[in-house]
Amino acid sequence: MNVTKRTGRPRTFDYDTALLHAMSVFWEKGYDGASMRDLTAAMGITGPSLYAAYGDKSELYLKTIDRYSASDACTPLVALESEDDIEKALHAFLCEVIQFATGHEGGAKGCYIASSAVAATGQVDGVGERVKAVMEEAENRLTARFQKEVDKGKLPPDFPARSRAAMLFDLRQGYMFRGRAGGSKDEMLKDVPDRVRLLLSE
Repeated sequence: MNVTKRTGRPRTFDYDTALLHAMSVFWEKGYDGASMRDLTAAMGITGPSLYAAYGDKSELYLKTIDRYSASDACTPLVALESEDDIEKALHAFLCEVIQFATGHEGGAKGCYIASSAVAATGQVDGVGERVKAVMEEAENRLTARFQKEVDKGKLPPDFPARSRAAMLFDLRQGYMFRGRAGGSKDEMLKDVPDRVRLLLSE
């Protein structure tokens, strides 16, 4: 007797696009403020389809954090690591940060981790660990970029790579806060050369 294995119905929506729409809702309304109706409407799917593809609301939220961490959150870091000259690298990093702070392709401003995920720490299991991991990875990569210049002899042997990395991370968060509060992109860009000099000062 032949048994035909039944397969689930194929998805009629793009998984990643729908996830980005869910992120936009969480970004705008926060975890508590985003209703399932808001999410399904933005994602263009039904409730059963949401549960089948992403799990419940908390699992969906964690997936949006992972999606952001793997793409948007890394863009300034990639700019920093791709430029050989440290001054140009820092300039590129800060310009990318300001671009994200003042306008995102999804219409949101600021940083999803800082503006949404941090607020849900303690409310949703797994958020705190993800936020901590994102921060640690960012500071480690920033430190490594400064240390690379120390190893090349472009910065002095006693240059405080770790503390300047922490300063750069804090600058990033400050720009994100200013952008979310409606700060001007042009005004923030004017500050970049002074910030770069400060970060490299001995």
